[in-house]
Amino acid sequence: MKTFNIDSFIRSNIKAMKPYSSARDEFQDFEHEMIFLDANENPFNTGLNRYPDPQQKKLKELLAKQKNVKTSQILIGNGSDEVLDLVFRAFCEPNSDNVITLPPTYGMYSVLANLNAIENREVLLTNDFQPNIQQILETVDNNTKIIFLCSPNNPTGNCFTEENITFLLDNFDGLVVLDEAYIDFAQRKSWLQKLNEYPNLIISQTLSKAYGLAGLRVGLLYASEEIIQVLNKIKQPYNINTLSQEKAINVLKNEDVLKNISTLFTEEKRKLIQQLLKFEFVKEIYPSDANFILIKVDDAKKRYQELVTKNIVVRDRSSQPLCENCLRISIGTPEENKIVLETLKNL
Repeated sequence: MKTFNIDSFIRSNIKAMKPYSSARDEFQDFEHEMIFLDANENPFNTGLNRYPDPQQKKLKELLAKQKNVKTSQILIGNGSDEVLDLVFRAFCEPNSDNVITLPPTYGMYSVLANLNAIENREVLLTNDFQPNIQQILETVDNNTKIIFLCSPNNPTGNCFTEENITFLLDNFDGLVVLDEAYIDFAQRKSWLQKLNEYPNLIISQTLSKAYGLAGLRVGLLYASEEIIQVLNKIKQPYNINTLSQEKAINVLKNEDVLKNISTLFTEEKRKLIQQLLKFEFVKEIYPSDANFILIKVDDAKKRYQELVTKNIVVRDRSSQPLCENCLRISIGTPEENKIVLETLKNL
C-alpha cells in the first residue's frame, strides 16, 4: 500500500493532551504482597475493594498468545462500541472529517459518527452484498478518515471478498476498520494474520458472540502499536472491571469450547436453512457466515407479528436498504430451533 503515516491522522488536541495517570498505572507490581495506600481504596478485603488492572495485562497476554499478536497491539474496551468510539475520537475532527459506511450494516457506526459530529457518507452494498468499490472511491475526499467494513456483515451474514478488502487497504489513504464480531462462525480466517502487513488496518472483535459473554461487555481491538498507543491515551482508566477480566480469562482458557460451539452453530444453521426452504412464504435465504440468517419472506411485518404472538422474537430488517421484507433470525439452541420450525409450519 501507499506510505501510511498515522501521526498525520491524530487530532491535534489528542496529540497535545496529557493522559490521566491512575494509581495503578504508576505502580504496577502486583506479584508481591504490598500494602496499597495509593488509590484511596477501602483496605478491607471484599474481593473487589481494589481497582482493576487498567491495562488488563493477564487478559491481553492470553489473547496475544492465542491470536499470535503482541500485547501492545491489543486494546480492550467496554464492548466493541467503546473501542470504535475511541477510534472516532482519536482520528476524526468534529464538524470537518467524514467516514464511509456500507449499508445495510451495523447501525452503531452511524450512531457514533453522529455522536462525534462526523459526517457519515453511506455507500450501498451491491445486490450481492459486497462493497461497491468504484462508488466508494468516488465518495472519498481529502477529509475521509475511515472506511468501516463489517465482515461477516450484519444483517446480511456474508463475508466480503478478500479481493475487495485488499483493494481498499492498498488504495485508500486512510484507516480501514474491519469489524469481525462474527468471525468465529465463518469459514474464512481472520484478517489478524495480515495485521502487520497493513499499518492502516484496525480489526475489532468481541467476546459477546461465539464466546457467549455478551453480558460482560468485552470488546477487542487489534491494530499497530502506534494506533494502540493513541487509543490507550484517551480510554477511560478502569474501563474493564475485575469480574469481567477474570471471567473472560477463564472462558478463553478453554479453547475447545469455542470449537465445539462453532461446530454446533454451523450444523444447526444448516438444518434450519434446509427446513425453511420448504415454506412457501420464504422467498430467499441469503448465504451466511455468522450465527444468524437473513431470509426474504412474503410479508416481513406479518410474519414477525405472527411469531411474536407465539413468544418468538426475531428481527424485522425491512427498514434497511436492500432488505425489503427480510427477517434476521439468530440460531438458537437445538430445542429453540425445533420450536421455531414447528411454529412456522402451523402459521
